[in-house]
Amino acid sequence: MAKKKQPKAKKTAAKGKEPALKMVSENRKARHKYEILDSIECGMMLIGSEVKSMREGKLSLDEAHIRIKDQELWLIGADVGHYNNAGSWNHDPRRPRKLLVHQREFDKFAGRALERGLTLVPLRVYFNNRGIAKCVMALVRGKKLHDKRESIKKRETDRGLQRAMRRG
Repeated sequence: MAKKKQPKAKKTAAKGKEPALKMVSENRKARHKYEILDSIECGMMLIGSEVKSMREGKLSLDEAHIRIKDQELWLIGADVGHYNNAGSWNHDPRRPRKLLVHQREFDKFAGRALERGLTLVPLRVYFNNRGIAKCVMALVRGKKLHDKRESIKKRETDRGLQRAMRRG
């Protein structure tokens, strides 16, 4: 009687864990300037040279914000650098880019964004495990100067406590 060979299990890179996302850019100033109330992941409409440029990490979200026009979300002020190999078919670095969300998510966020003092800002842009560009946008409220000072003070006390716990 001949033994049957058992098929070998395919090895995965992460073994049960989700693969790491490829971060393109993060808006660090947003966490300091704003109080984040809610956030959501959305897709982005891009052209080829923009995608290739973003894969090289040429994206800046420093001055970017999100506007609502004709029942659509638009990312305005994000700077995607030129892709060197695109030649004459390169893109405009500061053009508005459409963000893609489901209708119920749009209704929830757009309705709240119209409230006094609330704004939509991009927090980070990354490529998911399927290679699709995603943007995490947040509904935020601007912090006052005293709120910023409180958050800095809280962060420093937390660091001191962590340092003391490690030593002692």
